Order: sequence, then C-alpha cells, then structure tokens
Amino acid sequence: MDNLGLGEVLRHYRVPFVDLNHDEPVKTANLGRLTGLEYLYLSRTVATADVLISLPKLKTHHWARATLSLKNLFGTLPGICSGWPKNELHWRGIDKSIVDIALTRAPDLAIVDGIVGMEGDGPLNGTPKPLGAIIKGADPLAVDATCRRLMQLDPEQMASLVLGYHERLGLLREPEIRQVGEAIDSLRQAFETLPHFQGLCLGRPA
Repeated sequence: MDNLGLGEVLRHYRVPFVDLNHDEPVKTANLGRLTGLEYLYLSRTVATADVLISLPKLKTHHWARATLSLKNLFGTLPGICSGWPKNELHWRGIDKSIVDIALTRAPDLAIVDGIVGMEGDGPLNGTPKPLGAIIKGADPLAVDATCRRLMQLDPEQMASLVLGYHERLGLLREPEIRQVGEAIDSLRQAFETLPHFQGLCLGRPA
C-alpha cells in the first residue's frame, strides 16, 4: 500500500485497511449450493459491508482461464479458518465455487482494471498486456463476459459464466447487455492463454 502511495491517502482520510486473509470469519449460509457446501465463511468486513466493490486486474489464469470480478471474490474468504480450509473450494470445483460465492455475496459494483492486463500463464507467471480499458458495471457477470470478449475469449464457453447465467446471477449474451462507452471491437485484442485453453478463443480453431 505504501509503495503505491495509497497508505498515505488512507491514513489522511482515516480509512482502515484490512487484510481479509486475517479477518474474522463469519459462517454464512451458502445461497448457491452448487458445491454441495451448506455454509461458506466470509470475512466479517465483507459480510457486514453496506457496499461491496470488486476491483480486479484483467488477466488470464492457469486454472480459471481468466480471473475477473467474479473470480476475485475468492479473496473475500479468509485464508485460514479452523476446520474449513479455503482449498475445499478448489476440491469442490472452481467454477461452482465462484458462482456459490457470488450468489451468497455478489459485488454491488464491478470495476475491472484493463489499462494494463496480463496474458499467458497468469496470474503469477504471465506477461503484461496493454489494453487501455476500464470495464465497470452493476452486473458482475455481464462485466466479466464483456472482459472476455475484449480478450477474445468466448464467454459462452466459460463454465463459471454459463453456470452463473443459468442461476440468474446476471447477463451473458452480448445482445442482452446494455453497453455504453467504447465499442468492444475498437479495443479487443487476442490474449494468449495456456495451450489447453486455445479452443476457448474467439476466432481460433478448437
């Protein structure tokens, strides 16, 4: 926070900064139940917030194909909870877990920073990819679908988005999404992914 210059700003305005990995866990009924889990453990800061904003970087992911506003919700669960390790969600299926978390506590606003994104073997070993876009909206599924179209990744072949769409989490198909600002075609770029995801790329052979 200090390296970014945000620490000084937060201190000036007396805004607390909380590492959610060490926040108090709150046992919360799982409103999705796609994973079969009856409860999730959210951080108290998230569970009690009046407004929740998901602010991820636009980037590829070696498991989830791309990590955007919905995948970012994994960070709302404390990293360590006695008797309920966070890895349980990976074992139950990442796509189902993403939708379960979102149905339990969806962000009120999603803002994806795509000014400089990441392609390749993200989120740790990828390559910076300038895109020059900020994508935001009150429907996180529609925001993520739009981001994937900007990355030339087919959102209708992304399991988490398709599951979320069927569970009425948000909109998926391009004609359904009311978009203002720059047109997708004016900014879209092909983001490189791992070889086993190449079939999900728009305009490329499976």
